[in-house]
Amino acid sequence: MFESILDPIFSPLLELGHFWAILILAFVLTLVITIVYKYTTDQKLMKSLKAEMKSLQKEAKKLSSNPSKAMPIQKKIMDKNMQYMKHSFKPTLYTFLPIIIIFGWLNAHMAFLPIMPDTDFSVSAEFKEGTFGQATLEIDVLSNETFPESGILSNLTQDIPDDGLVTWKLNGPAGEYDLSVIFDNRKFSAPLTISNSTYAKPESPVKDSLLKNIIINNEKVRPLKEIGLNFNLNWIWTYIIFSLIFSLSIRKLMKLS
Repeated sequence: MFESILDPIFSPLLELGHFWAILILAFVLTLVITIVYKYTTDQKLMKSLKAEMKSLQKEAKKLSSNPSKAMPIQKKIMDKNMQYMKHSFKPTLYTFLPIIIIFGWLNAHMAFLPIMPDTDFSVSAEFKEGTFGQATLEIDVLSNETFPESGILSNLTQDIPDDGLVTWKLNGPAGEYDLSVIFDNRKFSAPLTISNSTYAKPESPVKDSLLKNIIINNEKVRPLKEIGLNFNLNWIWTYIIFSLIFSLSIRKLMKLS
């Protein structure tokens, strides 16, 4: 439901690349959160509490050699800090749910690169080490497209190796598919999306004693590498770094406590 609302708003950003999309979203979301923070907190009270804590900390530092006298001051600092945290938590009540929804959309579009149409990719079944037997992959088409025989680049039925990882190589057109791994007369399924922009979850954990995961081997998005920086940070860490930088800058400009 939320994806149909958010797609028209955020999808155009994906055309700019993951780095710029995350940079812009981090700025916009941080700005909105900061504005909400400004108008849902008593800034006079917040600044007063912060000044009191700073004054008490200086006093406690002078009494560091006298723990008995410093203890009551430390208790006052803790009390003031609890009041400060209580007031600063209020904006979270307004922003928490929208941010969680937006983060869900981001994770669905920026965590992994999509499986591109007519491009080689692989699917793996992860068995417990020491599992014996054979595993067979079946591909059921959920959209109007058909999965061509020419797109099956390895044997559909394979022996399970000692390390327990069976891998199939595929190449197919855009569409929605249902992958099934057949083992020991049982069938275990996982979704597959071949698309220019979206993807299904890469791992589908299996509740079975021998088969652990069905894995679609998407590559992870590394936003900073898109601009030539050799950092392996994923989208969430990239977002956190940007949001911290923007938060400090915007709060300073708005003179917020």
